[in-house]
Amino acid sequence: MGAQQIRALLTDKTLPFHNELCVQVEDSAYSAVEFLGRVADHENLVTVARLRSNRVVYRAWPAVEKTDRARGHPRWYGERFDLKDPTSWGPPDVVSQTRFTSRRGRTYTVHLQGWHNLLMRGKRNLPMHQHPFTLIRISMMDANGQPAFQRPLWLVVIGKGREELSLIDAWQAYGQRYDLEHCFRFGKQRLLLTAYQTPVVEHEENWWHIVLLAYVQLWLARTLAQDLPRPWERYLPHTQTKVDAPPRVQRDFGRIIRQIGTPALLPKPRGKSPGRAKGERPGRRNHPPVVKKGTAKPKKAQPIA
Repeated sequence: MGAQQIRALLTDKTLPFHNELCVQVEDSAYSAVEFLGRVADHENLVTVARLRSNRVVYRAWPAVEKTDRARGHPRWYGERFDLKDPTSWGPPDVVSQTRFTSRRGRTYTVHLQGWHNLLMRGKRNLPMHQHPFTLIRISMMDANGQPAFQRPLWLVVIGKGREELSLIDAWQAYGQRYDLEHCFRFGKQRLLLTAYQTPVVEHEENWWHIVLLAYVQLWLARTLAQDLPRPWERYLPHTQTKVDAPPRVQRDFGRIIRQIGTPALLPKPRGKSPGRAKGERPGRRNHPPVVKKGTAKPKKAQPIA
């Protein structure tokens, strides 16, 4: 479904980014062959996805000139590249380094290593040997030279335009994924993103649009909102800074929206609703079958000979 949505966006010529280079960032669930194999053939799309530290990829098999005596299926995959086995990595093709300062003011040194033209195993209908990618290993060091995290971050950059992104560009692009996670978290907890229950898919899609429009309104009102801390939040450090977080803007949004007013007319009293017309018989709603997960049957004991 995600691959179908990506294809619908990139083939829509009315969108402003139709002919521009597009970069999508995904977590480890989207680094599977079922997704990457369906989006890697787009001309203007580059996918940056995280790989689990126990994955195994492969180097490309060296090209061999075809001869009359060559028989059998050609080899595609060469040596293994085991992410948890440093002895299988070999020297990186490109190395880069940058510095990163967090919101708390801590400075980290980011070391990036990249290996080009690696492959992952495909399937019969998804030949992944046709889609080489760049593998990036990111490790962050604190001011004392110690690793900031227990494990490094592995990213796969796949797509025909992947060479247009440097290692730092791919790492910075992947960092924007965390903003999406905060958006979904705030939308579910404070804007009731998943609270609307309906059996009609179109109604649920309309509700998602309304919630996203409400989120945009909070972003536009961030410079107009006043800080309204709770009694236990008055002395916290964030109360001394500007109001830019959506939850803090939402507290004062009622005052802002009242200043704008509404073009709607006041409600007028009327009589009782006529209700359903006489003789009208609406059809029954379609109920899809309930999918139930069965219990595993106990294995029968093998007879003793």
